[in-house]
Amino acid sequence: MNIREMRARLGDTQSEFAFRYNIPFRTVQNWETGVRKPPEYMLELLAKRVQEDLVNRKTIILPKYDPHKKSLPKMGNYRTSLAWLRAVQDCMEEPFVFALDEALMCQGRFLGRNDEFLVWVYGSDSLSHFNGVVVLGNHISSYSVKNRNGLLFTDFSRTICDALANEDILDMQGITEAISHYYYTNHESVEGISVAPEYQDRFEALVRDAIEYYDN
Repeated sequence: MNIREMRARLGDTQSEFAFRYNIPFRTVQNWETGVRKPPEYMLELLAKRVQEDLVNRKTIILPKYDPHKKSLPKMGNYRTSLAWLRAVQDCMEEPFVFALDEALMCQGRFLGRNDEFLVWVYGSDSLSHFNGVVVLGNHISSYSVKNRNGLLFTDFSRTICDALANEDILDMQGITEAISHYYYTNHESVEGISVAPEYQDRFEALVRDAIEYYDN
């Protein structure tokens, strides 16, 4: 893939692509217009990073309300979070997997306040035609997916990895509380949770924060 093809697959603008990979904007422009040619090692490195982000997409900008898009049901109109998630699922009318806060709700680990105007999913890009839907990726391994009464959602380990991948734009309080809940209902242990090696140090710091949160 060349640079333009990589950017197109991610659905990024030139400025978003530059920000995602910490490349000067002018450099991206020059590469795409042929003014300069990226080094071969840079192309290989970027191709690998793009493939990773297509699986676990790191979202750069959260969606804003668009009056031309369809809106999802409001959580306040339902008695339980699961009832709301089922209504969201019915509204979308195509297969997808809930992620992040919505996955925590399915797991019974979400204890905080939810921003009902953001719904995190894995699925088709067409889902972003709804207001507030953030598509983390188009594909996810079935090994990372759980099913609760017809609601598909990421397992706890994948949910944590998704949170760490998008930490810069997330309120991590819900994840911290969920880890705290896991720790103290699992005999004061995080055994059973696995994260990618690049997130291990940050995960261990999150666990310390979670223990401190509970103790306080």
